Amino acid sequence: MQINFFQEDAKFPSGLRKTSFRSVVQLIVQNESKKKIDYINFIAGSDNYVLGINQNYLQHDYFTDVITFDYSEDVIASDVFLSIDRIEDNAVQNGVTKLNECYRILIHAVLHLVGYKDKNPKDKEAMVQKENYYLRLVI
Repeated sequence: MQINFFQEDAKFPSGLRKTSFRSVVQLIVQNESKKKIDYINFIAGSDNYVLGINQNYLQHDYFTDVITFDYSEDVIASDVFLSIDRIEDNAVQNGVTKLNECYRILIHAVLHLVGYKDKNPKDKEAMVQKENYYLRLVI
């Protein structure tokens, strides 16, 4: 099992506790899924870096805070791209720290990997509740 952090042209916020966050990821998967983790790669990039991923692989021409490529079958395998620029903007808009918002987006991605959806109001509410629960464990 590997939970990796990579930085392309942007850095994760200072203070990101990778070891404790790995434990939260394991807890999410243990509590919410029957699958095991093979690997999850979290990759930090700028708006332009993540936009390029969005354009090239998803044919979407807009900025986004996170893109999750889920290769999972019997085990969880994923690449998660995070725009640090979007995370900074979200933090300002939501009145939270950049670190807090980064953790929320990371947790959001993991929740998608274990099957949570957020396309309708009911699903989104359930996801936000889970985000808040797991966020309290890492902050």
